[in-house]
Amino acid sequence: MASFNRITIVGYLGRDPELRYTPDGTPVCDFSVATSERRKDRSGESQEITTWFRVTVWRRQAEVASQYLSKGKQVYVEGRLVQREFQDRDGNTRYSLEVTASDIQFIGSRGDEASQSRDEPISKPRVQEAAAGAPVTEDDIPF
Repeated sequence: MASFNRITIVGYLGRDPELRYTPDGTPVCDFSVATSERRKDRSGESQEITTWFRVTVWRRQAEVASQYLSKGKQVYVEGRLVQREFQDRDGNTRYSLEVTASDIQFIGSRGDEASQSRDEPISKPRVQEAAAGAPVTEDDIPF
């Protein structure tokens, strides 16, 4: 039986992308993406759970991500999970899961960066308000 390692994430960038190059000149870009969901705890209080993902993009997509993505922008990421092993300050072996992206897509319009404040929390989706006085019709709803 074949195996499968695929993850899809839609979230917000937690920091600006960092572009670097390998010794042979291959571009690689790293950034973090946050996803949020709301759950009710045992007492019935609504809790927001945020999960952070480290994402690595290679080659031409790395350069494009570095050029067009920035902190707070929404992004679609598809790729595979990779386990990394590292040594912490005390010499203990630690592991982390990272996403190696095979596809990224920018979500939102080009004007989003002007309308979003950098101080706005990244876990809250932005809602665009209808033009003043313009009624919202079924044609305005994207689904």
